Amino acid sequence: MRALVVVGLLAVLALTFVVVAVVRDSQSGVGAAKGCPDGWPLADVTLHEPKDVKINVLNATDEPGRAGTVADDFRNRKFQVQKVGNAPKGIDDVAVLQYGPKGVGSAHLLRAYFLDNAESKYDEKRTDDVVDVVLGNGFQQLATTTEVNQSLGDLGSPVAPPGSCPSPPADN
Repeated sequence: MRALVVVGLLAVLALTFVVVAVVRDSQSGVGAAKGCPDGWPLADVTLHEPKDVKINVLNATDEPGRAGTVADDFRNRKFQVQKVGNAPKGIDDVAVLQYGPKGVGSAHLLRAYFLDNAESKYDEKRTDDVVDVVLGNGFQQLATTTEVNQSLGDLGSPVAPPGSCPSPPADN
């Protein structure tokens, strides 16, 4: 009985400590645009759901029509496919993801669909929130839902690219 009282008291003290630490947290908002140097773009580091991700799918493979097939796969996974077409030049990689500050979180999600085998090309001057998915000759297929979830766990949270700052979270 006495041990139960001690355990209960320790639990109450631990809970009190946690509440005080959260309330007095001086780091809330750190890394979210406060102290960002002038002229640095604000990167959207929110990990979006597929239904909120806009993409262009471009074929840079030797196989005609590949972008259309993969675009359909992305549509079936609820992505917003904006454009489908051919890239100006072929690539041998699995894929290249091209995006700007507003597409950082979306590109992070897309990396999981390529099991982190897609090259990322960040352009700080790009102003839209669309990610260009350029398919290369090394591409086989998109990852399964289970593989995507595992890959997201391995990737962790999206981070602002060098030379940018994380944008403050949107108010819901």
